[in-house]
Amino acid sequence: MEPYCDRCGEPAAGGGHAACRAAREMEPPRYCPSCRRRMIVQVTPLGWTARCTRHGAPPPAP
Repeated sequence: MEPYCDRCGEPAAGGGHAACRAAREMEPPRYCPSCRRRMIVQVTPLGWTARCTRHGAPPPAP
């Protein structure tokens, strides 16, 4: 299974995701890295949670 960028939804192996990695330091993921579905994001006063309807919460970002 091909992994996807969790910000833009494009294949992660395609490269050119430096801007996505920089943006992800301040914002939640938009797409599931496993299936490319839009994530369900809930913003709270203490941060945010994100989950895929099929795969649940993504693993923590490196």
